Amino acid sequence: MPAQSPIIAYLFTSFPKNTETFLQREIVAMKQHGVNLRLYSLWGGGGTFRGLPVATFNKWRLFTLLWLIPSESWRRPEVLRQILHGLFTRRPPSWINFWENMLGAGFACLFAREFRRHPPALIHAAWGGAPATAAWLLWRIDAHRFSAAAHAYDLYEHGGDWWLNDKLEHAAFIHTSTEMGRRALKARALPAAKIVCIRRGLERLPTMRPLRSSRSPLHLVCVARLVEKKGLDRQMRIYAALRAAGVPFAARIIGEGPLLPELEKLAGHLGVAASVTFTGHLPQHEVWNQLGWADVLLHTGVIAPSGDRDGLPNVIPEAMSVGVLVVTSPAAATTEAVTQGVTGLVASVDAPADWVSALRRLSTDNAFAEKLRANARRWVEDNFDAHQNAARLLARFEAAIAAPGPMTNFPPAPSSPAP
Repeated sequence: MPAQSPIIAYLFTSFPKNTETFLQREIVAMKQHGVNLRLYSLWGGGGTFRGLPVATFNKWRLFTLLWLIPSESWRRPEVLRQILHGLFTRRPPSWINFWENMLGAGFACLFAREFRRHPPALIHAAWGGAPATAAWLLWRIDAHRFSAAAHAYDLYEHGGDWWLNDKLEHAAFIHTSTEMGRRALKARALPAAKIVCIRRGLERLPTMRPLRSSRSPLHLVCVARLVEKKGLDRQMRIYAALRAAGVPFAARIIGEGPLLPELEKLAGHLGVAASVTFTGHLPQHEVWNQLGWADVLLHTGVIAPSGDRDGLPNVIPEAMSVGVLVVTSPAAATTEAVTQGVTGLVASVDAPADWVSALRRLSTDNAFAEKLRANARRWVEDNFDAHQNAARLLARFEAAIAAPGPMTNFPPAPSSPAP
């Protein structure tokens, strides 16, 4: 793009956020491509990021909705009618998702005048929750062009976001980062031509470290929030199976979350507490240091009772990039990067003996381990370059901006309750 390129407004739930470095890399790559960015964080975050100001949503301003809602409703009464119709004819999947959507609606109403005075060429919602709600309503209010992303949480938690189809069907395009996500969006009957799978990526590829000549004890690492979908209770049982099989190991689990007390208790009950270290949250540079220590990354993801699951956790290609071997469960989209016996190993979390066999082989079979490492690095080079993937996303932005005519094909507001 030229120096004075059209403005793209990025809407985030929280930005910058230390657990979402993939979004930070996307912004860095966009900036290096010369994109003129305006960044908005709807909940927390703010400050500056790489020299770019991050506008935040002051929640005290919500009080001004008392007079802004009547004002905006007078301008576009059909928008208010559609929102009220949705509120009274459908149930939100959870209170969290209800308030996420209300947060996005509040942002749209409060920032409508700012966007009207200084309209961007395109609004892009980085998530399908609150950011997509805000982008969709800004389109409904003033016909701003918008695009939106939808990822695993938006698609699967409690059956998916409350207003997801309403929002995405009118986006210029829909960004998802996995083929699993693309299939889920198509299954929702969203226009297939609008759905594009563009992966995240690394800002730069690290140097591969050599394979440790002796991998006994085997150095195991897991980088995950301590929540149900990570399957960490199964991981404790895999460690117990390793111990019972006489495979020496040391494991480090990096992350924080509500299940920590339960997992520490389980590790003690299974007799593996001396071999498993819970490090808590670590900054990104220290996570890379831990990957430098590790022989194998374990990912034991499952589908949580809420329906939530991972897409392709960024730590998997990060580990693959530096030469760490990967063993993963087949849940979610992990097998889009980890192909059994080619770029890593895949095993069911309900079969600890299979994990023992896989890890024992990786600890002793140098030729096999080197083959996996080389293939995994090649996959990352081909699929997980942030600059190449940002260029693909930027091409979509430019096409949306250049599309003829305004985005004013508003759906009619319903006049009667749905059956």
